[in-house]
Amino acid sequence: MEIVILIVVILVILAIIAIWLYNNLVQLRNRVDNAWSQIDVQLQRRLDLIPNLVETVKGYAAHESNTLTAVTQARTAVMSAPTPEAKMQADNMLTNTLRSLFAVSEAYPNLKADANFRQLQSEITGTEDKISYMRQSYNDCVMAYNNAIQTFPGVILAGPFGFTKRDMFDANIAASAAPVVNFGQTPAMGVPDVNTASAPVAVPNAPSIQQSQQPQSQQPGMPPQQSGQQPPQSGTPTQSGTPQPPQPPQQ
Repeated sequence: MEIVILIVVILVILAIIAIWLYNNLVQLRNRVDNAWSQIDVQLQRRLDLIPNLVETVKGYAAHESNTLTAVTQARTAVMSAPTPEAKMQADNMLTNTLRSLFAVSEAYPNLKADANFRQLQSEITGTEDKISYMRQSYNDCVMAYNNAIQTFPGVILAGPFGFTKRDMFDANIAASAAPVVNFGQTPAMGVPDVNTASAPVAVPNAPSIQQSQQPQSQQPGMPPQQSGQQPPQSGTPTQSGTPQPPQPPQQ
């Protein structure tokens, strides 16, 4: 009888532990979903601002069709992404194209001075800052959830109850790097295109100055110098710039 009671107690304890683990995994998964829903709200807000931005840029830089088309296609890719993972990748491309568009606007002073463009740029930039902050919070929730389902004892319940790994929302290198925009300017004829940031600068060595001059050794075949007479200095330049050879002393 005591053995039966002991077995029942053990089963009850295991059931309580299993229920606690399951509830904990559900809470962690719900936190991940909630963090993603907040990001999705900001993504949708930015998507709603892009059509007005494109129309404003067209009024001043209509011939920048390639950049405007890239922004429109990236926006469509984000809207049609079926999963959060696909939407993350499409959003990275959208961020990159928007940065290129803002870089292109630097060549159009009238566009930069437009009040509507400045307002849209400010709102999109503020939305991207919110997305960046929420992305960090989302990644923290994903890390806690993934650790729970991949470590013991949560790994025992993760597989049977359908708890799968979630991907983090990381900005790729292309989206984080500053875009390089060429406005069609070419260097002048005969002027080399040098990258001053990476070109090495040669620094000439300063000539060494001797504090004391050593006496010059007497060359073979020359008569000895007479006392009281200063020998001419070798290599003294003339007016024409050619150094004269030393003159022998007069007898």
